[in-house]
Amino acid sequence: MTMKKLINAADSVVADALTGVAAAHPSLSVRDQVVYRAEGPRPGKVGLVSGGGSGHEPLHVGFVGHGMLDAACPGEIFTSPAPDPIIAATTGVDGGAGVLHIVKNYTGDVLNFEMAAELVEGVEVASVLVDDDVAVQDSLYTAGRRGTGATVFVEKIAGALAEEGAPLTEVAAVAREVNERSRSFGIALTSCTPPAAGKPIFDLPETDVELGIGIHGEPGRARVPAASAHELAGVAMEAVHRDLPLRGDLLVLVNGMGGTPLLELYVVFAEVAAFAEGKGARVARSLVGNYVTSLDMQGFSVSICLLDDRLTRLWDAPVETPALRWGR
Repeated sequence: MTMKKLINAADSVVADALTGVAAAHPSLSVRDQVVYRAEGPRPGKVGLVSGGGSGHEPLHVGFVGHGMLDAACPGEIFTSPAPDPIIAATTGVDGGAGVLHIVKNYTGDVLNFEMAAELVEGVEVASVLVDDDVAVQDSLYTAGRRGTGATVFVEKIAGALAEEGAPLTEVAAVAREVNERSRSFGIALTSCTPPAAGKPIFDLPETDVELGIGIHGEPGRARVPAASAHELAGVAMEAVHRDLPLRGDLLVLVNGMGGTPLLELYVVFAEVAAFAEGKGARVARSLVGNYVTSLDMQGFSVSICLLDDRLTRLWDAPVETPALRWGR
């Protein structure tokens, strides 16, 4: 072994982690590698289901609960869940008002969620694709832009509207709106080490950083010499601003990739806020911390959403999940 990991075995790490999730959070129920709200579906409420490969925690398992997801389907490390657990989750959260699938734009996720939506019986399903990453147009696992940090925005805001009893068409529409108003860009200082691989999945010299990295270690726009937080935050924010000019009130996520100290993320956030203010925008709401990780990768991503009064109200609405909670 060339790594140190707090695991029992590489082939059981996801199952063992889900056992821990169930033990730590009585508000959740874990069945057949699907994480549900323990209380079950609420009649008349739209159900929200998301999922994807493990290794990005707290996405998606940590966002199951009041005001966000009704179920999450974690696959193996960096591997899409199969259609069967997605079908089980969809039927398991249906309260009679239909179910929304929130899908990050990775080929495996897209295909398996599409198949599940076609095969599920007796449930109206709508799907929303998250493709907020401006770093590259196509990547190793995508046709089109990757889905990254804006997934948190979509799950929270759509989840709030679902809690209010809105119909499936409206919940899907606000999810698409949030995605359209959001952009992200990530930078890696190191690779990550999947347990099954036992070594970093790509080589990144100590002197370099990767601009526009994906959450599975996919290459980005360029590999450049390491620089200050001011310079790197500026690169990320310029990329976002060129694609979606910053204006008005912003929801900002400065996200750790799993191995970056919170101290450093706050240094980055200060630079991000100063950049936004320099463009005449205002950081109205923010998150700083690990929300969409890549195992133990060191680095950060920035996600920006252009807010309006309605989206701000839905963001502020009560939420109670393992990873996000306020207002209850």
